[in-house]
Amino acid sequence: MKRFVQGETRSQMSLLPECLDDYVTEDNPVRVVEAFVDALDLEKLGFAGTVPQLTGRPAYHPSVMLKLYA
Repeated sequence: MKRFVQGETRSQMSLLPECLDDYVTEDNPVRVVEAFVDALDLEKLGFAGTVPQLTGRPAYHPSVMLKLYA
């Protein structure tokens, strides 16, 4: 996912002693949403913006936006 806006990895330690991934339990439904969206071929499904433009500000990857929507 080069040329897209990159967020912080959930396993990265931040100002807090725990990593962000520790706040989400293993059986939380959000893990299913993430696994499902990551398995999708968004370009094949007709999502626009899966191939980043060479100019302008980098966009968020469509899979990240779909995870927020779901």
